[in-house]
Amino acid sequence: MRVMPLILFTLFLVGCNKPVKEVNKPVRPIMWTTVELSPFEQIRTLSGIVAPVEATKLSFEVQGKIKAIEVNLGNEVVKGQELASLNKRSFALGLQSAQAQYQQAKATLLDAENSHRRYEQLLKQGVVSQSGFDNAKANFDASKSAADVAKAQLDIASKNLQDSTLLAPYDGIITKRLFEPSQQISAGQSLFEIEGKHGLEIHVMVPETLIRELTQNAILPIHFPVLPDVSMQGQVTEIGTRAEFANAFPVTVVLQGDNPLLRAGMTAEVEFSFAGTGRTGHKGDAIHIPVTALSAGLAQKAYVFVYNKESQQVTKTQVQTENIFKNEVIISSGLKQGDIIATAGVAFLRDGQQVSLVDNSIQRFN
Repeated sequence: MRVMPLILFTLFLVGCNKPVKEVNKPVRPIMWTTVELSPFEQIRTLSGIVAPVEATKLSFEVQGKIKAIEVNLGNEVVKGQELASLNKRSFALGLQSAQAQYQQAKATLLDAENSHRRYEQLLKQGVVSQSGFDNAKANFDASKSAADVAKAQLDIASKNLQDSTLLAPYDGIITKRLFEPSQQISAGQSLFEIEGKHGLEIHVMVPETLIRELTQNAILPIHFPVLPDVSMQGQVTEIGTRAEFANAFPVTVVLQGDNPLLRAGMTAEVEFSFAGTGRTGHKGDAIHIPVTALSAGLAQKAYVFVYNKESQQVTKTQVQTENIFKNEVIISSGLKQGDIIATAGVAFLRDGQQVSLVDNSIQRFN
């Protein structure tokens, strides 16, 4: 009866001495990228206003009552086309009066000239005195001046009659009409506003901290908030030399090409790129990494996890950050060309951890 407990005890000892099977932890896969050096450029986006290259206010050079207006708001016009006219009666009468005065002045001049010639001949013959000749000459000079004045008045009257018709200075579109027929209008008072068909430009105010980075004829990218699918380029044609508002300088950027969707008055966003200076004063090449690759540490230190191909482990590496732009962090030190870093899930990685690289050719959906 004592044999059975002994056998059970022996089997229990044998079972307790059986070796335990080791459990291997799974290797963590990581999203990754290979870093590259690139120029440290900074981009500032400034808002501007779309405006026509050619635009002006149109007015009569003479005053009068509007007789007719030949165009309406939004009409396309060609150079030399009649836009409006004033009542011409007073201008025609003025021209007739000036013509009559000029004819009279010419007749008076002719008489004075003949008298001057006679006195000149008689003076040589000793028939008339020197004072008589001098009077004839003075009368001739005065008549000549009066004729010149009358001719100038005739030219002015003729020009006034011509200016009573307003013509288009160039091909364009009427964007404003400010008066109606039968209204009285003064010289220089705007009747229309016209925009030319020679393209559009962007007017933008550039702060004093950036104006020194601009160069004439530089090509800049331009986007439009109301037209997200439209991207164009513009050429810097004018750089102001005097600040106008809040220490900002006026800059003109002419759009390269046309787009029928654009209208004067729309908002444009102009991208200015220039050699950057990091917060530590770094200049030159730098490395751009995704924000998701950065791990925060104590004392505002930043780290990334660098992958070692031989050991297939990641090393927690401190880096120096300089700036951030469009979800990318600019790194000036801590990484070198060709390093492989983890780009996601860095909060769950540790120094020396065994990892594997995810195949970046496989498309993933969140």
